[in-house]
Amino acid sequence: MVNCCGLITANKDPVPLKSIEVELEVRDHVATVVSTLNYENKEDKPLEAVFVFPLPGDAAVCHFSAQIGQTQIVAEVKEKQKAREEYDDALSSGQQAFLLEESEQSPDIFSLSVGSLPPGESASIRLDYVTELAVQADDGLRFCLPAVLNPRYQPLGSGGSGGVQVTSVPASLVPYSLSFSARVSSPRPISKVESSCSLDPLQYLNSEQTQATIKLAAGHKFDRDVELLIYYKDAHQPTAVVEAGQASAELGSLMGDPVVMVSLYPEFPQSVMSSVASCGEFVFLLDRSGSMDCPINNSKQQETRISSARDTLLLLLKSLPMGCYFNIYSFGSSYEHIFPKSVEYSQQTMEEALKKVGEMGANLGGTEILSPLQHIYSQSCIPSQPRQLFVFTDGEVGNTKQVLDLVKKNSGSHRCFSFGIGEGSSSALINGLAKEGGGHAQFITGTDRMQPKVMQSLRFALQPAVVDISVTWDLPKGVSVTVLSPPITALFQGQRSLIYAQLTGQSPKAAEGCVTVKYSLAGHPSQNQLRFSLKPAEDTGSTVHRLGARTLIRSLEMEERERRGQPDGGLKEKVVQLSVQSGVSSSFTAFIAVNKADGEAIQGPLVRRNIPISRMCIVKVKGGRGSCVLDL
Repeated sequence: MVNCCGLITANKDPVPLKSIEVELEVRDHVATVVSTLNYENKEDKPLEAVFVFPLPGDAAVCHFSAQIGQTQIVAEVKEKQKAREEYDDALSSGQQAFLLEESEQSPDIFSLSVGSLPPGESASIRLDYVTELAVQADDGLRFCLPAVLNPRYQPLGSGGSGGVQVTSVPASLVPYSLSFSARVSSPRPISKVESSCSLDPLQYLNSEQTQATIKLAAGHKFDRDVELLIYYKDAHQPTAVVEAGQASAELGSLMGDPVVMVSLYPEFPQSVMSSVASCGEFVFLLDRSGSMDCPINNSKQQETRISSARDTLLLLLKSLPMGCYFNIYSFGSSYEHIFPKSVEYSQQTMEEALKKVGEMGANLGGTEILSPLQHIYSQSCIPSQPRQLFVFTDGEVGNTKQVLDLVKKNSGSHRCFSFGIGEGSSSALINGLAKEGGGHAQFITGTDRMQPKVMQSLRFALQPAVVDISVTWDLPKGVSVTVLSPPITALFQGQRSLIYAQLTGQSPKAAEGCVTVKYSLAGHPSQNQLRFSLKPAEDTGSTVHRLGARTLIRSLEMEERERRGQPDGGLKEKVVQLSVQSGVSSSFTAFIAVNKADGEAIQGPLVRRNIPISRMCIVKVKGGRGSCVLDL
């Protein structure tokens, strides 16, 4: 048995984290989140509080500060090792210090260290991040504030460093409260807002219903993910937002120049779509590790993740087109497959597969996802049957970046569609699989929305692969463009594609730009075009710049991993420089704040308190070759 992440029942140690306040501002499909964590030391000795917690995997953390009494300290972004040394030096000299760092293994896990909190002292920590909202199958925009941090299984030999202990308690014993409010604004009317948690009624702020506020009902415990679904009228409209550069930043730098965020919704010609025959090789990969036996969420329903994943897979199996090919793999510490190689889909092979899937349980141990992926990629593709890979997992892997690098390396041979099963599934893994595999991601946290999500992914998989994708810009003379986003590798009918670009040079007033996406669909050339004003939008702050910087940072980090051990042209240094310049977190940097105000040095040794976080269940791993850790 492996005691995952130091999972324990609630103990008697006092917990210095008292409450969390979250303010969410949604503008169209971009969210800005301001979280305030309130600490209080009621013990008679100085404390160091350590809180390991999840954030959305694609979030750009862009502000970190601490308030102690009347003193506010704003953190700086520094190279990670330097930040850690500065934090340790501050504590050893009796100063208060605060350190926020991203996991080196997965970008959706952060560690916050609050050092030298004297007896009787209070501190408020503010953490800001921005993120894009994904469009769901029913056209709702999904925002998730993760509360549940599931243990991540680290296979032996995967290159992970030592793990940090995460104290985890049952949801009912989470000792701090959450207050959550949201403000939503859009050029289009807001139809409704739904949630997995109890909400107060939606309050519209104007007669056009383009602005509204919403908040969690009183008494909410931070014992489950807070999911909001926001619905606009006519949500699928292409848009472009130009954000002015910062006056304090150097012209020609990313933060000093304007940045544009373009949202495209490609519409494929109906004549081409209707003439394409349904075919393909469908490979399904089902997680059967021990953690899949946990409940899917913290509601009173006792449905397990494995039963939800089975139901999802069974629905897909019954919906495949006759004459295609398929196979089903399942994995834990080892992996299995139903057929030696993909077989033609017929009534007989479907019934055989349905029977075997119905018997599958969460009994294969750890979460060794690399080996079955490597085996799948080693199998020859079937001519004229494009390979579509469907992955069903709760995302509890510790080697997220290794997995994503493997999928990207093989992206030319398949498309990857991922399903995050249950609360606490790793958004970095689920979204990353789809992004690097040119597919689409879905999160299934209950039975209510499973069917439309599954059928949307299948419709996308049955669409012909779009090839020869290119993006061209038509801008006024004297204005040049530097694209910050990686090249578009996949397009689906009606699915949003985002492009960030830096605009350099002076443009005349009332000038316009144009971006054109050209591609080939089933041998037919096609294009979508969007004209937009170069006039900067008002009141966007630095949101677009930070999202653009985050996009470029992630691309450079992946390139650095691909070239590890070879000359990389200073990629790590570029990431650190961009992270420091933009104030956006990366795997190579950390936020550090030190209270250098005069005061008495703290007396006595520091006592460490790990802040507990909600968990779904304790997992016993049998026959596994790794352990459950969170690497930071």
